[in-house]
Order: sequence, then C-alpha cells, then structure tokens
Amino acid sequence: MRAKRTTILSCSWTKPLRGRKKIKIVYTPLSVQFRAHVKREYTMDPTEQKRFGKLYQRHLRMLKLQGKSDKTIDAYARAVRRISEHFDCCPDQVTLEQRELYFAQLVESHSWSTVKVDRNGLQFFWKHALKRDWQWVNIVKIPKVRSLPDILTTSEVEQLIGATHKLRYRIFILTTYSMGLRLSETLALQVGDIDAKRKQVHIRRGKGHKDRFVPLPDLTYQALRALWSKHRNPCWLFPNPTGSLERVGRAKTHMARGSAQSAMKAVVTQCGIKKKSQFIPCAIVSQPICLKTA
Repeated sequence: MRAKRTTILSCSWTKPLRGRKKIKIVYTPLSVQFRAHVKREYTMDPTEQKRFGKLYQRHLRMLKLQGKSDKTIDAYARAVRRISEHFDCCPDQVTLEQRELYFAQLVESHSWSTVKVDRNGLQFFWKHALKRDWQWVNIVKIPKVRSLPDILTTSEVEQLIGATHKLRYRIFILTTYSMGLRLSETLALQVGDIDAKRKQVHIRRGKGHKDRFVPLPDLTYQALRALWSKHRNPCWLFPNPTGSLERVGRAKTHMARGSAQSAMKAVVTQCGIKKKSQFIPCAIVSQPICLKTA
C-alpha cells in the first residue's frame, strides 16, 4: 500500500449561519498527513527490530572500517535512525515514493547541509549494510552554492576578547582567531603541539585527517603559557574545567565543544555583532589582553 499524496484539504461543518451551512476549510500540511499514514501502515515488531539492530550495527562497523571520523559516524548513524523512526520500520522496507516524500519534507524542515549528510549516510547504509546500489541523484540533488563568508575585522575580534570574562574562554577565542583554527582544532591542542623555538603549532588530524603547521604569534604563546601555568595539565591546553583546580590539572579530556560554542555565541550577542559567520578565522590580534582576569 502506498501513501496517498493528493489529499491536502479536510472539511469540518460548523453551526448554521443565516439558514446556510458554513464549510470551514482546514489546510493540513502534507508532512503531517504522510506521517499519520505511515504510523498506521507500519509497526516494527520485535523480529523487525532485531533485524534492524543487526543492520544498524553493521552500518556502524563498516563506518569504522572505512576510517570515517567520529563526527561522520555520528551523523551517518543519525540519518539511519531518523528515517527508521519516521517510518517505524527498517529503512529497506521504505518504497521509492516514500523516500521521495521523506526527502521533500526534510528539505522543508532542515538545511541543505543536513539533507546532504542524511543522503550520504543513507547511501552508505544501502551500499555497505544492505549491499544494494541506489542512484541517489535521481531522488535528491543538492544545489551547488558558492557563498563568501563574513570575515570579522581585527577590531571586532578584539571586542570579543575584551567582552569575555573567563580567562580560558578569552584565550580560547584569541587562539582560534589569531592562528586561523577550527573550533575542534583549538580544543584538541596539547602541550606537546607547541614549538616555542620555531614559533609554530602542530595541528594534528584536522579536516580530512590532515596534519599541518601554523605560525604561533608571540601574544598567543604568552597567553597560552599564562593559562597553562594555572592548571598545569600535562596533556591538554584547554582541559575540562569541571571541579577544582587540582581536578582540572588531572583532567583526561579537553573542554567540551558545547561549552566553547555557547561562550562564543553569548559574547557575540553581547557585542552586538550581526555577521552570520562569527567564528571564521581572521588576522592576528595585535592588542594585548588582560591575563589577570580569572
């Protein structure tokens, strides 16, 4: 049985008005109708759940064997779970028409980048877990958009650093922008990555699992030394700040990505910066920051 696509209106009768009956037209979104239809049509029984569990574990196993990063594994696994929860069945039971409707709804509710990741994740699931081939370009084709990012000026970065109260976040922002690093690259910095004599930093396993060396500004080096002298963690430059200073010094993990993002977004809002891409790297920050603020 296939999902109906034609019904987009429903009617309800109200009380008579001046001897005539009034028809109230209620517009029901297609996604709501389709989801209700699917919920009635499919129910994943224990046998189907067990089969899906085996396919899902194979999906995760193949992702690791293919050398995908942790973020890619999480995104591709989420794509399989999303379509399975949507239809309440194993993804290989979803018909071609239902997949078309699913992606049509996904385009309306999510960004094209999310649609692209879900498409790639399901394509990987079909190829490696189900061992089937599927021409995804016939279902969804991501438009190619080449846009220029909004670059923060040096004065705007200085404003961000000056408005940040906690020392670890101030130095985190300074390090990220002064060396042109990604958020995850700054979080993953370790003590051994700093080469003070050559004034460079070894960035390990950046985007595409590639290492590179970046110049280390004097101001950034001084700020990192000041931060490290407080916690003296033998591994991380930005350790997990939970607990006492002694506990921070023994932390086995770096600062959480979510806390860094929240701190940066909060200070951007406080400074009133309206640019869309607030975390794009820019030039070196020339003005010193106060290192006495805790």
